[in-house]
Amino acid sequence: MTVKVKAVATVKETAGGFLGIGGDGVSDFFGKGLRLQLVSAQLHPETGLEKPVIESRMKRASKKNGEVKYEAEIEVPDDYGEVGAVIVENEHGNERLLIDIVLDGFVNGPVNVVCDSWVHPKSKDSKNRVFFTTKSYLPSETPAGLIKYREEELKLLRGNGEGQREKGERIYDYDVYDDLGNLDGNPDLVRPVLGGKDRPYPRRVRTGRPRPESGTYFTLLWIKNMLPLATGNSDFYVPRDEEFSQLKKSAFSSATVSGALRAVVPTAETFLIDWDLGFPHLTAIDSMYDQGLNLRPRTADSPWTDIIPRLIRTVANSADDFLQFVVPESMKRDRFFWLKDEQFGRQTLAGVNPCSIELVKQWPLKSKLDPQIYGSPESAITTKIVEQQIRGFMTFNDAMKQKKLFMLDYHDLLLPFVGPVRLLKGTTLYGSRALFFLTPVGTLKPVAIELVRPPSKNDGKPQWKQVFTPGNCSATEEWLWKLAKSHFLAHDSCYHEIVSHWLKTHACMEPYIIATNRQLSAMHPIHRLLLPHFRYTMEINSLARQTLVNADGIIELGFSPLKYSMQLSSADYDQRWRFDYEALPKDLIRRGMAVEDPSAPHGLKLTIEDYPYASDGLILWDGLNQWVADYVNHYYPNPSLIISDAELQSWWTEIRTVGHADKKDEPWWPSLRTPSDLIEIVTTMAWTASAQHAAVNFGQYTYGGYIPNRPSIARTNMPTEDPTEESWKQFIEEPETVLLEMFPSQLQAAVVMTMLSLLSNHAADEEYIGQAMEPCWGDDATIKAAFERFSGRMKALEGVVDARNGNEKLRNRNGAGVLPYEFLKPVSEPGVTGKGVPYSISI
Repeated sequence: MTVKVKAVATVKETAGGFLGIGGDGVSDFFGKGLRLQLVSAQLHPETGLEKPVIESRMKRASKKNGEVKYEAEIEVPDDYGEVGAVIVENEHGNERLLIDIVLDGFVNGPVNVVCDSWVHPKSKDSKNRVFFTTKSYLPSETPAGLIKYREEELKLLRGNGEGQREKGERIYDYDVYDDLGNLDGNPDLVRPVLGGKDRPYPRRVRTGRPRPESGTYFTLLWIKNMLPLATGNSDFYVPRDEEFSQLKKSAFSSATVSGALRAVVPTAETFLIDWDLGFPHLTAIDSMYDQGLNLRPRTADSPWTDIIPRLIRTVANSADDFLQFVVPESMKRDRFFWLKDEQFGRQTLAGVNPCSIELVKQWPLKSKLDPQIYGSPESAITTKIVEQQIRGFMTFNDAMKQKKLFMLDYHDLLLPFVGPVRLLKGTTLYGSRALFFLTPVGTLKPVAIELVRPPSKNDGKPQWKQVFTPGNCSATEEWLWKLAKSHFLAHDSCYHEIVSHWLKTHACMEPYIIATNRQLSAMHPIHRLLLPHFRYTMEINSLARQTLVNADGIIELGFSPLKYSMQLSSADYDQRWRFDYEALPKDLIRRGMAVEDPSAPHGLKLTIEDYPYASDGLILWDGLNQWVADYVNHYYPNPSLIISDAELQSWWTEIRTVGHADKKDEPWWPSLRTPSDLIEIVTTMAWTASAQHAAVNFGQYTYGGYIPNRPSIARTNMPTEDPTEESWKQFIEEPETVLLEMFPSQLQAAVVMTMLSLLSNHAADEEYIGQAMEPCWGDDATIKAAFERFSGRMKALEGVVDARNGNEKLRNRNGAGVLPYEFLKPVSEPGVTGKGVPYSISI
């Protein structure tokens, strides 16, 4: 007896993949298409051997909406047992993007196989492609007929660690960051390897590519540096299924060229040759948005024509082209927002870098660096200075007791880089901290900024440090405060971009993705739970290594540390990064921004009640944590299953000892022995990929798109540091000129604003948290119900966010000219919207 089963495979029609389109239509015409083999999950009951696979050739049946259907009628013996996997051979000349396969006709209903993978032609890849059904299995529960396939597939994905990876392969392995600089040519572009004892760093995917040759990296032509971002095409290897989809590439290119690459320069000549030209006046910055600026008429050899032809907005009835930026939402609401100290305080809680603010727990403030090298460790911010600023509110002692003093402290991280950075042209640096006071209405009042220069062996200059406060009555003090605030904001911008954003989300996630593919089978439930959180991350990280964080990349061209940016990132990873503190509740407790309180919502009492990042974030964290808990507890009803899961234990061991190898001996790594351990680990990863990245990413253009609000670089020293008679006279007579000289140059501003516009953009195919159910989740009734509850919580969060933004008592997200806080609002439309939480780091 047999059962007639209809097999339908869906193939996404693309531009042809990396091998081109060729004659696949001819192959279909002659009856070639996809060869399918069904694999029984059970062994033969008498022989104990695998049951023979059932083969069938699938032929093209239809095409609709960009999808091609291949079908076959298959006779399956009624004693064949459950189909657990399918083997697919591609008989075409080109790779195919296989979406799914449905086997319909079985007594117990259709069997679904989700593929979402590129299948190479058999002629070019002799390895069988195995795809498992949507039913998930722990290793110990794997049906006997699938054990071999489960093990072999993982072995293929791991590779042998040798050779150069070729485009289109599916090998996941680790390497250090040794590809950021030009190691064989221009000495100015040499960069140290990140990863290892001297410069600890997370690992990235191994490409096996030879070290760069001379001329590999572009220098100051930022347009060329943007090309990989503009096209979404990476020259670095990433496993084939991690690459952008055709739609993503198209949307990425469109967003980059027509939306993000809007620069401002007086002429095309200036754009190409004058890197140091600053803004002549503040209104020149505003003109980037209000008017746009003329470029000379394009010629046949114009760089605009060849490199970014869609960049330019051509005005009707004009031979000239214009460049124009979109006005950031913050500037739309309040043109003078950047001048206000209350905005400075508000943005530490509700801006683009809301995860650095911390409670002042000890006084006086004191550096932990070696005083023999860096000078006196005592901060120049004294009790007297603080009391002068909070007079009328309370005494200093009461402020400490009542937890009213907070700070952003980059002093010890930045100070070792001050000397090396100051040897570079066009930038400067200080060790810095900013102190804030929590007012009775829940807003942060800036109290003081301290800037420190360590003693220098090169020129014999002693340590220099000075405290700046908001000026109460002196015009000179008020201008010095503006300058000090701009210096500090440049430090905060730098820390945000290379630590809060790049390091703690992008770079730290990559080892989790590699380990999951190497150690957890595609049929493992945890693999399937985490998979949506990994979408496109390796590809965007690869693009970043080519255009953003590489030698003379955009970060090095426009942010204060310049060539030392990634070394600074490594220093922070070494000194501060801990996996357990990447969980939101523990991070808040560590920074003194919350205390444990079982009677409070989420089990935490916030130190600042109106802390939008934390208050919205805790709702999202709890919803995510409950979803993960429901999922994990379903598959692991008792701790013994966690301990005995060989794949899971290898996965966690590899993350700790290989993916984050430089931290492998740290005592703070969580153990993995119980379901609650796994829930915390997985929730932390999912939070990092989704909400944490959204919180620090999608508001970048909103707040950084107006350079005076968050300058990315400070180019000149404070006028009070070793002033000359001439320099002090210029400051007294032309303080605005001194401020503008400190700001980024016109070209640096264009580079950074371009980047921020691109990174803040949501693609049309974005997948938002809690929206779509994975097929493997929907096939299990318990998991389906759990996801529906999670989805409901995310929908409810939307309403909570709207209600909070409408609450006049919450001054950090409501008020005249104040932007509502929506960075953790789960769903968004495409574009630069300042809201939306995708599952993964996809931009």
